Amino acid sequence: MPDRFPEFERFADEVARLRGRMRALYADTRAESGLAEMELTVLTAVVNAAAPPTVAQIGRSLGHPRQVVQRAANRLAELGLIEFTDNPEHKRASLIVATEAGRALKAADHKRAEAVTRAVLARVDAEAFADAATRMHAIRTEIEAHLRERDG
Repeated sequence: MPDRFPEFERFADEVARLRGRMRALYADTRAESGLAEMELTVLTAVVNAAAPPTVAQIGRSLGHPRQVVQRAANRLAELGLIEFTDNPEHKRASLIVATEAGRALKAADHKRAEAVTRAVLARVDAEAFADAATRMHAIRTEIEAHLRERDG
């Protein structure tokens, strides 16, 4: 029987490979931060959030289990990089805010990552990234809609 979903499988394979290459691309800068990958991921989500997120919101947004995000957040709080604050909309789901130290660490990480990004942009046109991001956003949006319908 011929493969019925070659385009989808090729896309899924490319996404998995790209994720691995992106991790490798920034591995050195991430290591210099002194944080584990998930800790830096959570700190980035907190620093870049439009409003203070909860652990569950970060987990859903990034596709990681809440417990994994909670462990990373707890470690970041121990290091003084984030703080848990009261959430007026939910008694048990605290909001997470970055401390000055957390914002400074993330800014330094971002600065180190800029050199890597410049090197990649010397090889790949920025417009290709913009086009890919737009297309991937549309695909992700439809996948999320499917998951809400399936699980709702």
